[in-house]
Amino acid sequence: MELSNLTELGSTSLKEKLSDFGITKAFKEGEVILNENAYIKAIPIVTKGSIRVLRTDEDGREILLYYIKAGESCIMSFLGGMHQDTSKIKAVAEEETEILFIPIDKVSLLIKDYPEWLDYIFRLYHKRFEELLDVVNAIAFKKLDERLLDFIRKKSTLANSNTLTITHEQLANELGTARVVVSRLLKKMEEEGLVKLGRNKITLA
Repeated sequence: MELSNLTELGSTSLKEKLSDFGITKAFKEGEVILNENAYIKAIPIVTKGSIRVLRTDEDGREILLYYIKAGESCIMSFLGGMHQDTSKIKAVAEEETEILFIPIDKVSLLIKDYPEWLDYIFRLYHKRFEELLDVVNAIAFKKLDERLLDFIRKKSTLANSNTLTITHEQLANELGTARVVVSRLLKKMEEEGLVKLGRNKITLA
């Protein structure tokens, strides 16, 4: 696995060691990579594509926590894996994605031998903590129409396109609300000139 273009991972020697230890797997768009309550046996590093990380309630409703992009990993997997705990999140491929899985038993060796690996983990922890704070703030203080527009813009930036192919049902699931509510808000946004709606498509104005 070629990691030279992933500057987030630090030195060349660390990247080489990660390649030696890791196992690469490919996932199709929408494929579940990790389910809640599953035991974590390896730490994922995204080398291509992106992952959306979700939390699910007892009724099956989901809410988006954050995205993991190329060069990044999931801090929840680090913590769960190191403490032999089960996953508290669900991870799904946002697009065609390749992941390098580092076995849990190799993680402590990397921390001991490569200080930049520990720095990488701390930087990820800081970033994910800020993203989770944004989620809490949005739910607590923002109206749903603001959250919906912010979500569409974030997803658009990730896809590098002003047009998203997504259903109202998918949007509702990721925001933890009802489809009929999302449809009503999108129609209002279209009337205000913020978006243009098509069949399973949303284009930012």
